Amino acid sequence: MKANEFYFSDEITSPSGEVSKMASLLLKHLVSFLKLKKPIALSVSIVDDPTIWEINKTYRKIDRPTDVISFAYDDTGDEKNEPVDDLGEIVISLDTAIRQAKEFSHPVEREIAFLFIHGFLHLLGYDHMKGKKEEEEMFSLQNEILNSFKYQYQEVKKHG
Repeated sequence: MKANEFYFSDEITSPSGEVSKMASLLLKHLVSFLKLKKPIALSVSIVDDPTIWEINKTYRKIDRPTDVISFAYDDTGDEKNEPVDDLGEIVISLDTAIRQAKEFSHPVEREIAFLFIHGFLHLLGYDHMKGKKEEEEMFSLQNEILNSFKYQYQEVKKHG
């Protein structure tokens, strides 16, 4: 079986490399937990609020920063026979993750993991905006995955 392709971009967290390491382990956990059969390709970027705000304005017509955005590359279902399932891209705002981690009194790296899982589930077709039942299903699965991810979170802050 071909290996997963994982592209991670992060130039704003400190200590450098810790979030990348966590994200790689979390991706392996997600693939195993969700019993994904086919290798996947995924891109994850950690950005600041101004960057995610601009992405929101340009692609979603939302004039504010959000915590996470997912862009599915194949939401048509046309690539079922491809050897790799190219899921798309997840963009996470570190600034918002820091605020939310403080609000919920948990480590920033845990908040990033939560947002990664949230974005990943969106790429698989889960949607909490369709109705109460779908919201409960997605959030329940999201929490189950996060709680089953055994990882010693590192302290993360904005670089500089």
